[in-house]
Amino acid sequence: MIESNVRKLLDEIPPGVDIVAAAKTRSASEITCAVKAGVKIIGENYAQELLEVYDAVKEPVLWHFIGHIQTNKVRQIVEKVDMIETLDSMRLAREIDKRCAVIGKVMPVLVEINIARESEKSGARPEDTEDFVRALAVYKNIEVKGLMTMGPPDADGEEARSYFRQARVLFDKIKNLALKGADMKYLSMGMTSSYMAAVEEGANLVRIGTKIFGERNYD
Repeated sequence: MIESNVRKLLDEIPPGVDIVAAAKTRSASEITCAVKAGVKIIGENYAQELLEVYDAVKEPVLWHFIGHIQTNKVRQIVEKVDMIETLDSMRLAREIDKRCAVIGKVMPVLVEINIARESEKSGARPEDTEDFVRALAVYKNIEVKGLMTMGPPDADGEEARSYFRQARVLFDKIKNLALKGADMKYLSMGMTSSYMAAVEEGANLVRIGTKIFGERNYD
């Protein structure tokens, strides 16, 4: 099932867009199936789950952290992940920079924006994002590679489309400023229920879980 799901997605998604397989609660064997089928990036939400599967997945693959990070977990993940998609505060940036300096690594990051301004969601407010990206230039072990947004929970593609469009406008604005320490390559948005609308509005990273792995089993 996983293999055929991945093949269908790869046929459907246009060139230049990468799938981040959202692997929350998934086993190393499920992840390995997805990678063998053609997935190049795995997204993990929790440090503990990343640590549980990282060494067990033998196939070459990139690892993105796509969940909210507590600063006390940063040390556990910086050696393993290839990108952090959820940078949303200077406090977190300081910790990532500090931990990456110790291991001699420059961490690619995406700035998470709360495009719908939802009070319960993390992420920079759209109006604060430019200043936040500018401020991150002081950290030598972080490189901003773009923006990430979740969009409203449970929104389908059409409901989320206006938010994705706003995120694309903000992405283009910051990219055109050519800010120090920012190499704006990636706009990560869209999930199983909304990824095609996200792609149509400019996403080049889409986080897809259920459509690859099936419904989650939390037992």
